[in-house]
Amino acid sequence: MFARRKLNQTISITFAVLVVLACFCCVQGATLSEYRHRVSEAIVTLQQLQPAGHGEPSSREQSRQASLARLRELLPAKETVLHEGQTIAIDNTWLHKGLDEYEKSFVSQTLNNEVLVHIGERLLSLGQQLDEMQKGTAAANNKDEDKGRLAEILRRPEYQQKPAEGSAIERLLQRFLRWLSGLFPKSPQIQPGSSRVFSGIAQLIVVAVSLAVIAFLVWKFVPGYLRNRTRKKPKREARIVLGERLEPDQTAADLLAQAEALARNGDLRAAIRKAYIAFLCELGDRKVISLAQHKTNRDYLNSVRERASLHSSMRGLTNSFEVHWYGFVPAGENDWNDFRQRYQQALRTPSV
Repeated sequence: MFARRKLNQTISITFAVLVVLACFCCVQGATLSEYRHRVSEAIVTLQQLQPAGHGEPSSREQSRQASLARLRELLPAKETVLHEGQTIAIDNTWLHKGLDEYEKSFVSQTLNNEVLVHIGERLLSLGQQLDEMQKGTAAANNKDEDKGRLAEILRRPEYQQKPAEGSAIERLLQRFLRWLSGLFPKSPQIQPGSSRVFSGIAQLIVVAVSLAVIAFLVWKFVPGYLRNRTRKKPKREARIVLGERLEPDQTAADLLAQAEALARNGDLRAAIRKAYIAFLCELGDRKVISLAQHKTNRDYLNSVRERASLHSSMRGLTNSFEVHWYGFVPAGENDWNDFRQRYQQALRTPSV
């Protein structure tokens, strides 16, 4: 009897310790980098839910169930994350609701794809936001440095506003008219009864000579002036696309050549990123999209939503870029060849 009572006390104490340890772990929470790693792993796991045409139905169903269970395990509905001494409450209920909807509508293949694509886009966007949080302090310092450099540039003399001046031809004409008026001093007033014919002829001669000189100057100088104006083209400035600086003379063909070199050296993940930036640069040169430093790959994709064929092709390129670059999925030779083929097909679409 005494032994049983002692055993019950031991079990109670052990259970209490386990509860305290569990509560302590929950309070501690995961770090931001750990949570970011689980988001990347969830993106990879989500790819395994894509429909596949090989394997037995029973094995495919087991793999699907395992992937769903793994997703729920990686990102619980509620959890806390520690970042710079602060506790952040994370709500992943949207993911669990999406997975429930996927399971309920498994009969409709089209609807399944839409649900998976929606979940994948939200996971990729979440990963980008977490990366920005991790680099928040450094980014703030960079912005302050950029503002300082910009203020220093704008203080240079060439950027100071100068009073507007007339063109060289306008100044030359004014100088000629003053010289011409000096050649013909004011004639004395004609007395009544004097000859009016002489006065009219003199006026006609002055007007004819003035018009002839003006016409000669226009014929001599205006064509050359216009040619010089047309030759001046706005100087192209450096661009920043998805965090990469592109020099003023750097073209999409140059970027694609760099991507090919990376692929030959075996760095297929960097090759896909470089080729995607080359694709955006090509669309920018064709005036299809406008490049800007603050825009993300999703912003560029949404800007071509009205061009249905281009949007469909660009969506596949964007998903491949996000999975391999932000999702850290290893890229193989087939992935690179498929990306390069999609690249060429997208540029041949009628809307481009």
